[in-house]
Amino acid sequence: MSHDAAYWLRQIRSLHLTQRTRIMNVCGGHERSITMAGLRSVLPSTIELIPGPGCPVCVCPEEDVYQAIQLALQENIILVAFGDMLRVPVNVPKGEAHTLEQARAAGADIRPIASPQEAIALAHAVPDKHVVFFAAGFETTMAPVAAMVAAGMPENLSLLLSGRLTWPAVAMLLASDTPGFHGLVAPGHVSTVMGAQEWEFVPQHYHIPTAVAGFTAESLLAAFYSILRQLESGKVFLDNCYGTVVSNTGNHRAQEILQDVFSVTDANWRGVGIIPASGFTLQAAYRAHDARVLFAHTVDHTQRKRAGAMPPGCDCARVVLGRIYPNACRLYGRACTPRNPVGPCMVSEEGACRIWWSGGLRAPTAPTVSA
Repeated sequence: MSHDAAYWLRQIRSLHLTQRTRIMNVCGGHERSITMAGLRSVLPSTIELIPGPGCPVCVCPEEDVYQAIQLALQENIILVAFGDMLRVPVNVPKGEAHTLEQARAAGADIRPIASPQEAIALAHAVPDKHVVFFAAGFETTMAPVAAMVAAGMPENLSLLLSGRLTWPAVAMLLASDTPGFHGLVAPGHVSTVMGAQEWEFVPQHYHIPTAVAGFTAESLLAAFYSILRQLESGKVFLDNCYGTVVSNTGNHRAQEILQDVFSVTDANWRGVGIIPASGFTLQAAYRAHDARVLFAHTVDHTQRKRAGAMPPGCDCARVVLGRIYPNACRLYGRACTPRNPVGPCMVSEEGACRIWWSGGLRAPTAPTVSA
């Protein structure tokens, strides 16, 4: 029997919550639902909902965005990318293109796309031109990218891959001295592909209540209640509150394609650093479509200042790690707004800063959420 949001809110309010409880959500879609539904304003004041590392655009390495810009400017190619990537800034001197959008204004042929199929169609439409698909995303996005590769790509299409796995970032936070949260809402979309069981390590190894949630207020509140009830009872487990879509083992075919096409490797997360076994790279059999191999000579990072770093004054890395709320960033609402984003968290529709701003949370504040 399903219950509505009001039911789950009553259940939460019936609990005896005396201590501050921090619940982290990993998914940018969850953060958008939480903010737009105003869930923070209706929950007991002892509950803090913390946005975490759920935005692939936000953690895409600065070096990768810079490489995409330089490929588009220097090589005779068409570069395509998911729309949010076009406005992500990199660290370059004044006067140089610091986003793909600016590179396009300078004459580069850069086009936003919404799906891998659009990259395939474009490559077929322009057989005399090379197309580079700058593909950033988590498992949910990487599965269709892998399917595109497995199905056979046109000779004139290559990938500049910046795919990441979600769970290693959470594992990295949990392994730190100050994880900063007492419960975890696991991502619904990623769990659809990888299975709820991927998150078993959180309650098993770290004794932290975990619940997979969907994107409605009902599903999110059910997940919050499950986590809070687990904390109250002391019985910690993984709860699937999105059972209509997420199974325990996930989509086996999607997992097989990911494994066949990609290798898992240590990978850089912007502002965070190298996270072990957190990135996708093309298997050797597909290196003929690897833009990093095909255009290895195009980019030199050795002479660049602040290569890989967040822009000066930007606290996006701390937002991504759940150390501060978005509006505690030094630039939030001042130098950094959606119209003129300084950091990547203000660019993407899944970035916490952009979500908070769009939700009407405009005033900067000082408090942090660090333990």
